[in-house]
Amino acid sequence: MIKESIFSFLKIRKVLIIIFTGIVVIFGILFYLYDIPFDAIIYGCELSFVWCAVCLFIDFYKYYKRHKLLHINREQFFDDAEQLPEHMDIIEYDYQELAKELYQAKQELISKNRIAKKELLDYYGMWVHQIKTPIAALDILLQNTERMLYQLDEKEMMQKAISVSDMKMELFKIEQYVEMALNYLRVEDISSDLVFKKHELDDMVRQVIRKYAKIFISKKIKIDFKPTKACIVTDEKWFIFVLEQIISNALKYIKKGQIFIYMKEKSLVIKDTGIGIPAEDLPRIFEKGFTGYNGRENKKSTGIGLYLCKNIMDKLQWNITVDSEVGSGTKIYLTKM
Repeated sequence: MIKESIFSFLKIRKVLIIIFTGIVVIFGILFYLYDIPFDAIIYGCELSFVWCAVCLFIDFYKYYKRHKLLHINREQFFDDAEQLPEHMDIIEYDYQELAKELYQAKQELISKNRIAKKELLDYYGMWVHQIKTPIAALDILLQNTERMLYQLDEKEMMQKAISVSDMKMELFKIEQYVEMALNYLRVEDISSDLVFKKHELDDMVRQVIRKYAKIFISKKIKIDFKPTKACIVTDEKWFIFVLEQIISNALKYIKKGQIFIYMKEKSLVIKDTGIGIPAEDLPRIFEKGFTGYNGRENKKSTGIGLYLCKNIMDKLQWNITVDSEVGSGTKIYLTKM
């Protein structure tokens, strides 16, 4: 820092140094022409250069001290331009005024972005809650349709039942996507929404299994859940959301087979016998928007689910890791930090 400061200082003061040197040389020549003793001229020049060196040293010390102050506190000044040290000349004053104007513009831009983000969150929050109304209405209509099936003969009833079942499955998917959209908006700022309490891990797993029971049945996929008898401190809503995303992904990419849920050492393991994840995709599966080979091949992935899981687990102070092999399936480990 000192070396750079010296070069910078000399560059700024070079004009004054040249002028001073020129004046000393001119007076030296004049004195010589007027027959003033050469020793006296040399002595006068030496005293002049010593005085110049002392003045430059004092000036450099102030310059370096000011530079060091700005360098050390640059982050503080960046956050509040009003705290800049007092200006030493008109040019520095102009720069400080420019910095303050830029700082003010930055604050206004941040404020506008914050307002815009809040408006966006409010809008999507309202949209999610509004779309739940027709979903609920559709669910009621489907229930009424199911009741009407009993008034039909057996053949017609079977045809209509299949149709109703398909509609209910699509309705369930809509609800899942809506829930993911809402949680995607909230995930960046869920700290204020977290409520840590003691919860039975088995109860949370069973809630998720019950929620996806119809899909398990329709796809004829078995679930092998071994009770963990574990009690954990976490936020129930967000932990269940992570479990739902993992189970949903497993069901999405499994054609036939089984899903296993069990405890291994201190980790909750969710294992499936699905298509597996290619080794080259594993390092990036938690990246936002990354769908990988499976997502591109099947066109079923948004690249958001595991990204949300990773973010939520970090905030809940849990680790989420994945082990997978193509054709054999995937294991997901949830481990308390």
